[in-house]
Amino acid sequence: MHDLNLTADRPTFVTHLECSLTGERYEADRLHGLSAAGKPLLVRYDLNGVRATLTKEALAARPMDLWRWRELLPVRQTANIVSLGEHATPLLPLPRTAARLGGAHLLAKDEGRLPTASFKARGLVMAVSMAKELGVTQVAMPTNGNAGAALAAYAAVAGMEAVIFCPADTPGVNVREIAAQGARVYRVNGLIDDCGAIVGQGAKERGWFDFSTLKEPYRIEGKKTMGLELAEQLGWELPDAIFYPTGGGTGLIGMWKAFDELEKIGFIGSRRPKMFAVQAEGCAPMVRAFEAGEEFAPRWENAHTIASGIRVPRAVGDFLILRAVRESGGAALAVSDDAIAAAVRDVARDDGLLLCPEGGATLAAYQRALEEGLIGRDERALLFNCASGLKYPLEDQSRTLDRHAPIDFAAL
Repeated sequence: MHDLNLTADRPTFVTHLECSLTGERYEADRLHGLSAAGKPLLVRYDLNGVRATLTKEALAARPMDLWRWRELLPVRQTANIVSLGEHATPLLPLPRTAARLGGAHLLAKDEGRLPTASFKARGLVMAVSMAKELGVTQVAMPTNGNAGAALAAYAAVAGMEAVIFCPADTPGVNVREIAAQGARVYRVNGLIDDCGAIVGQGAKERGWFDFSTLKEPYRIEGKKTMGLELAEQLGWELPDAIFYPTGGGTGLIGMWKAFDELEKIGFIGSRRPKMFAVQAEGCAPMVRAFEAGEEFAPRWENAHTIASGIRVPRAVGDFLILRAVRESGGAALAVSDDAIAAAVRDVARDDGLLLCPEGGATLAAYQRALEEGLIGRDERALLFNCASGLKYPLEDQSRTLDRHAPIDFAAL
């Protein structure tokens, strides 16, 4: 059955939540925001129980969507699953791009195939499903575009009221998409953290549940399915390097958590990829903190970049991003807008994949890592294309032709 993962009851193994900074324990099955220390909460599982229950063979027999990982996900009641068809996204080889840059093994995980055409669907489907399970009826979020679109879609499925705030220069397709799916959307003359301040105040005054990045615990659990999925797709051998476009960093944090959980249930060994947090030169708080050896990343002033999804001046999970990067032997890298635009243009012509600007940033960072010897030229690297390139403005390079005039076919 194609929807077996959505309809079959499966055992659940959540034991508790804990503060990602202090380790303070929080009760499961209750509504939580940040910890008492103001840091993200992480969901913890009885991994020995998962190990005794879930096998690779059982997993392989299930439909290929993110809900196949139910034993490692937080939703208890099958009836609370909210889904728009979150099927596994492909790993696409980029052989011509790799050869042009002097690499050998380059893959892209194309997250633009998900509902609402971005990887934000992974995090928001889990967060909305858990919000439904915990009785939430009104949600609010700041967004640079794609997360708001995903929240609007899943809130519509769940019958929730959604209020979304975005910077005034958010791509028009995102703003229209959010509104089309029934959410109230407001353009704000500021950046995403300015929008977040409005959400925080509205949560106090109107009772909205704050869906800001990492201010609720379950987006990480949805995003970690990227790591679970790619491990299985690569035959339980992780790549040598992962390049991830990093704004709030939920996916990078989630993947690092996924790898730990997969090792503890016996699906993979201890080897880890080098994790590269990729940012734009116009908004690079993680890069600055990484290079300075700092644990936390101060706000980046006057943030600007064509890659709006990674234009996040401050991230509440900054220390978790930096911890994963350092533990893996990776790095935080900043790339220019010119390099991002060139990467988007070149990979489309070389290998036919239309990257979003944030995906272009990962390719630009891969090129830099090769040139600086941060990864070997024979190592297998994985890029994340986090959304369909069709959601962003594209340069019009078409030409016109008058069908009534003589046509010089030799010149075409």
